[in-house]
Amino acid sequence: MTFLNIEPNDALKFYLTRPHPCSYLPGREASTLFADPEALVSGRDYGALLARGFRRSGKLFYRPHCALCDACIPLRVPVAEFKPRRSQRRVLRLNRDVAVQRSGAVFNDEHFRLYKRYMTARHCAAGDAIGSQDYQDFLLHPPEIDCALYEMRVERRLLAVALVDRVPQGLSAVYTFYDPAETHRSLGVYAVLWQIREAQRLGLPWVYLGYWIKQCARMSYKDQYRPCEIYRQGRWRRLEPGTDVL
Repeated sequence: MTFLNIEPNDALKFYLTRPHPCSYLPGREASTLFADPEALVSGRDYGALLARGFRRSGKLFYRPHCALCDACIPLRVPVAEFKPRRSQRRVLRLNRDVAVQRSGAVFNDEHFRLYKRYMTARHCAAGDAIGSQDYQDFLLHPPEIDCALYEMRVERRLLAVALVDRVPQGLSAVYTFYDPAETHRSLGVYAVLWQIREAQRLGLPWVYLGYWIKQCARMSYKDQYRPCEIYRQGRWRRLEPGTDVL
């Protein structure tokens, strides 16, 4: 692995993985830039990393850094300007019976069972092969990060769980999983809309949605939350409808 120094924190060191098969685009190679897993990353540092196109998975802060491809494009929503489109308003109406409650980002067996059902149905994973430690490693976070799991329920029935980080300038939608039997509710869409509303309520300017990959069906939906901005060539700019990404 390659040793690198980049902003925002001069004391934070970065490494670059060797090329490996891309998990999003078949036939392509990927490399990942990631912060030293042993380093102390404060909430402020994390916010600065998000603003430079990084994401978090468990204790790992990372960003694609591929030699021959830049298809993974960081995307965020300026929540003060956001206006749901007709189909999104329909999702909000359809889920008006859903109650959302904050839960600590700790292991919960009810969440874990839902996660296994979701992974089996949506990602062709063998639910029985998903271990609780793998799940916890995915949810674990450094203690300096303000992170929560938001339960979405109808009465007492758990429909979805959204893992959300809060930084000084916004919310980061880390991951959402939901009941695969409730596809008619479009719970993934609802979770994003709820996070946008929550950021509005908290007076935070941005919701970071991760990587928009136009060529990948499961990652191409993120530009449906308009207006939105993409991070290209070291700066954020508005993604205008009908324009090509440069």
